[in-house]
Amino acid sequence: MVAALQSIRLVLGDDEFLAERAAAEYIAAVRAEFPSSDPPPAVNRITGGELTAGAIAELTSPTLFGGAVVAVIASAHDADKDTIAAILAYAKQPAPDIYLAVCHNGGNKGKALAEGLKKLDVDLVRASKIKRQPDRVAFVRGELRAAGASPRSASAEIADTIIQAVGSDLRELASASAQLVSDTEGNITVDTVAQYYSGRAEVTGFSVADAAVAGNAGEALGALRWAMQVGVDPVPIADALAMAVRNLSRVAAERGGANQLAGQLGMAPWQIDKARRQARTWTADGLAEAMRVCAKLNGDVKGGADDRAWALEHAILKITRLSGGR
Repeated sequence: MVAALQSIRLVLGDDEFLAERAAAEYIAAVRAEFPSSDPPPAVNRITGGELTAGAIAELTSPTLFGGAVVAVIASAHDADKDTIAAILAYAKQPAPDIYLAVCHNGGNKGKALAEGLKKLDVDLVRASKIKRQPDRVAFVRGELRAAGASPRSASAEIADTIIQAVGSDLRELASASAQLVSDTEGNITVDTVAQYYSGRAEVTGFSVADAAVAGNAGEALGALRWAMQVGVDPVPIADALAMAVRNLSRVAAERGGANQLAGQLGMAPWQIDKARRQARTWTADGLAEAMRVCAKLNGDVKGGADDRAWALEHAILKITRLSGGR
C-alpha cells in the first residue's frame, strides 16, 4: 500500500545534491498525484534568505488558473525568526492542494524551523552528507540498481571501483552510474568500469596509493604526474595514500575472516583481502614510519610546503622504499 502524499516535506541535511533530489522527487510525486490536471501543478521556488513572513501567503496560494501548487524553500535555515514563525503557523493548517518542501541543512541556524516541523510530524527526508566509504558504496549500488543494473552488476566491488574512478562527489557518482548502465550491454564488471573510465582512475589518487604501497615507485610517480597534469589537487591524492597505509595497518593487526572483520573495520570483505595481500611485504616498523610520512604529507599539501607536488613525490618514494616490495 502506497502512503498518502503529505502536504509538507522537510528535507533535512547538508548535502546539496541529496536535498535537490529530495525536492525534485517531491515535485514529481505531486505531479503524479494530479496526472490529468490542466494546468499541471505549478512550482514556486525561493530561498529562506529571500522569503519574508508576509510572502508566505503568496508562496502557498493557488494560481489564477487553479490547480495544485508545489512551493520549495531552499536554504530555509537562512529565514529570519518572523518568517520561521509564519512557516510554522502555515504548517499547522496547510491549504488544500498546496504542497510545501522545506530544505534545511540541519545546523543550529534556523533550528527552530526544523524542530517545529518535526514536532508537527511532517514528512521527513534525510539529506546529510555521506562521509563513510561503506555508505558511499551503498549509495552507488543503489544508483546502479535504480538505473537498471543487475544484482551482479551492482556489487560492492564494482561500486567501489566506480568511486575510485570518479571521486566522492555524489552528483558525479549518480550521473556516472546511470551513464555506465546506459552504455554497457550485459553485466558490468570491474574490468568494464576500468575500461570505461580509462584515463580517469589515476586522477583520484587510488592508483597512486596502490602502486606506492606495493613498492612500485615508477608506476606511482607516473600516475601522480598524470594526475597533476590534468589538474587534480594534491589533497585527495595525499588522502588516498594515508587511507591505503591506514588500511594496511588495520588489517595487519587483526585475525579472522574477511567477512567476520568487515563490520568491525568498516571495510568491505574484498577490501580486507586486498589490504592483506598488500601488507605481506610490510613490517610493523615500516607501517609505523609510513603513517608518520603520511601525517607530514597531510600538513605539507594543506599549506605547509612551498612545492606540494615535490612533497607528494618525496612521500611516495619514502613509502615505496618502506614497503619492502619491488
